[in-house]
Amino acid sequence: MYAIIETGGKQYKVQEGDVLSIEKVDVQEGETFAVSQVLAVVDGENVSLGKPFVEGASVVLKVLEHGKDDKIIVFKYKPKKKYRRTYGHRQPYTKVSVETIAVNG
Repeated sequence: MYAIIETGGKQYKVQEGDVLSIEKVDVQEGETFAVSQVLAVVDGENVSLGKPFVEGASVVLKVLEHGKDDKIIVFKYKPKKKYRRTYGHRQPYTKVSVETIAVNG
């Protein structure tokens, strides 16, 4: 059984036991939270598609840790104008594990 969920503006294909990094959520480490924005649930031959979300479906995620990704360097310049700007960015993330996938009905 797997599900396709949407969180942080991105879509993820998840199965029970998977560990993935998602956009940062405001939940403490060790706690669980449910994602109700489930786009599809596939259980063998049974396929449930949402319009846009599957009603009564939820995925429970457990927060493992919070952190920051590697730094990316952004360099802007305009030729012949002596304009140069360099700065970096580290995107925060939350590492979660999939506990359960539940579908009512």
